[in-house]
Amino acid sequence: MSFITWVKSRFSHRGKALSLYRSGMAKANTHDYDAAIADYSAAIRAPNIPTDVKAMALYNRALAYSAIHEDEKSAEDLTAVLEMPGLRKNIRTEAQERRERIRRRNESETDRAAQREHK
Repeated sequence: MSFITWVKSRFSHRGKALSLYRSGMAKANTHDYDAAIADYSAAIRAPNIPTDVKAMALYNRALAYSAIHEDEKSAEDLTAVLEMPGLRKNIRTEAQERRERIRRRNESETDRAAQREHK
């Protein structure tokens, strides 16, 4: 990619959102989930963000929330992804499966807590 193309991409709506998304991914890969969430959130708030970029940012923010056990926020983001029109089938399936795993994890934790109370 030429320097001019790179500069132009940074100033397009898609380019700005993708830059924030990639920054969030890099931070999530180093387990800096709070910073990753901040970058994904900024990408989601970007004006005129393309649907595919917003879906990716929401999905990855949901993963970051899940990693820090903010399951309610994670489920909200996954639900928002599932409500997006024109979503590719594989993304929809992955979001549904992830939301179901979070639901099951919460049920297991609730069951364990109830068992501890009865002992």
